[in-house]
Amino acid sequence: MTTILDALQKGTGYLEKHGVESARLNMQHLLATVLGCRRMDLYVNFDKVLEEGRLERLRDLLKRRAQGVPLQHLAGTVEFQGQEFLCDERALIPRPETEELVGWLRKRSWPEKSRILDVGCGSGVIGLSLAVHLAGGGVEVVLSDLSRLALDLAMENAARLTGQLEGADLRFVEGDLFAAVNGTFDAIVANLPYLSTADLAEVSREVRHDPEMALVGGERGTELMERFLMECPAYLKPGGLVAMEFGAGQEELLREVAVSRGLRDISIVRDLQGIPRFLLASAA
Repeated sequence: MTTILDALQKGTGYLEKHGVESARLNMQHLLATVLGCRRMDLYVNFDKVLEEGRLERLRDLLKRRAQGVPLQHLAGTVEFQGQEFLCDERALIPRPETEELVGWLRKRSWPEKSRILDVGCGSGVIGLSLAVHLAGGGVEVVLSDLSRLALDLAMENAARLTGQLEGADLRFVEGDLFAAVNGTFDAIVANLPYLSTADLAEVSREVRHDPEMALVGGERGTELMERFLMECPAYLKPGGLVAMEFGAGQEELLREVAVSRGLRDISIVRDLQGIPRFLLASAA
């Protein structure tokens, strides 16, 4: 017989041998996924015996995690701003830094019937989180991505949030940056690819499970973000906000591009690790 505690201890050792960081925490998440419970619930059920069916599933997840498959893909979901989103290989796994950006955006004052554009929306976590937050004000959120697969995932996530989106108008458009977008917006938000081609060879095996087109922004890493900043003023209402995430060491170049396009009130905000991470600016 294998108890939850037995599985936790043996699985932790297995993951450690295969170079998985935070092996015990990973094993706790895998057990919680298999048992359909919260991670904290494991501690009051250590003596519970695992049925063979669940053990078989746990062994499969454990093997795949040891091979570098991200924990979020194995669980199939990720928590973001208090909501559960589907998460798989069709789009970038949401990062804590992106959650910081959305947390900041949720704290600002928004006019009623705001119109927001999420460029390169991926799984939709930014645009949908804002839509849930502002649904009562009649918000319109347009989610745009070049990847049809990512848009499908975003639409699936929207369907899961239907009960919290009453009063919100959602639109999903497929295209390169602003190619399929019409009109102007109170805010344009983006977490675009910002790795260089060379950077891709250095990322972890977990990150390699994300789509390459969601990771690489060009040979230098900044090309797509530069083009975004060049084009976005034409789609902002007067005084409209642009908020974007970028990679380490890219802030000065992006600030220069923003200045060249006439954006004002430009600020570079650091993430919780103290690294310059977000560019905020407004239209003239």
